[in-house]
Amino acid sequence: MKYDLLPRAAALALVAAAALASMPARAQAPGPQHVVSQQFGGYRIRVGDVRVTSLTDGSVAQDLHMLLRHTTPQNTDALLARNFQANPVEASINAFLLETPGRLVLVDTGSGELFGPGQGGKLIASMAALGFRPEQVSDILITHAHSDHAGGLVRGGRRVFVNATVHVGKPDVDFFFDRANQARTGYDNIHFDIAQNMLKPYLDAGKVKTFTGTVEVLPGISATIHPGHTPGAAFYTLTSKGEQIVFIGDTIHVAAVQFPDPDVTIAYDQDDKRAAQVRKQAFAEFAARGTLIAAPHLPFPGIGHVLEDGKGGYAWAPVVYTNRDGDEK
Repeated sequence: MKYDLLPRAAALALVAAAALASMPARAQAPGPQHVVSQQFGGYRIRVGDVRVTSLTDGSVAQDLHMLLRHTTPQNTDALLARNFQANPVEASINAFLLETPGRLVLVDTGSGELFGPGQGGKLIASMAALGFRPEQVSDILITHAHSDHAGGLVRGGRRVFVNATVHVGKPDVDFFFDRANQARTGYDNIHFDIAQNMLKPYLDAGKVKTFTGTVEVLPGISATIHPGHTPGAAFYTLTSKGEQIVFIGDTIHVAAVQFPDPDVTIAYDQDDKRAAQVRKQAFAEFAARGTLIAAPHLPFPGIGHVLEDGKGGYAWAPVVYTNRDGDEK
């Protein structure tokens, strides 16, 4: 297997940059969005006996006029304006670290070096700021095999997390490791390159465990396949002392648009109809049950609750920020 993905990823980044540069000046205007560099690190909460840390891998700009489906640029802009945003929007890339008894578990790995300098790739530095090293990670839960979730697995063709077992939905491995599926579905070939290049070193080392359906992948952590965004897209549910948090992967990309209108899909969806169905069903269940969720692309730290908005859609209630001594267990 050749690890020739970086030049192609860099080329895609240049194409995206060119697309942004060609947009009308008004569309490029950041409006009330204030883009600055941030310190490395994360934000911690406790779920039962487990400390859960949201880690930032950085953020990237996305042109929603090019990416969103089943909507119009006008509708997108109107929903963004309601949230003091303008296209292109800044998308967070979040990963999550779970300190469970005897294990250090990472949910997704960010984009690694795939997007080029200054575009994500900050996960390892964020871990280091909190005193963690890649070799300490025992298990990695991949929500799906896209670049900004599996891209941090490998650097320079070598495994970054040398002691970790990677858990990933079997349908993703089956789909992305069979090139005939690209011709059959028309799904962008770059996704096949990324999945193969990121997972193969772990497969060769015997460090991949796949699953189907619903299964307990680790003590206190269950996984469930929800095909749509990718064939093996998965939710992971952590349960401890009667408390839960669900890591929902790319069920949502753009809070300002897809909460009020969950029928809106994105170009990255392998099956956009099924992806929309998953989102609507999940939002309804999360809102009804008051489920605490964590999502990679909601604004950092990406943890909170889904609420019904009273208009047939949903709204987002992020966790309350706390920063004081005395309550850490």
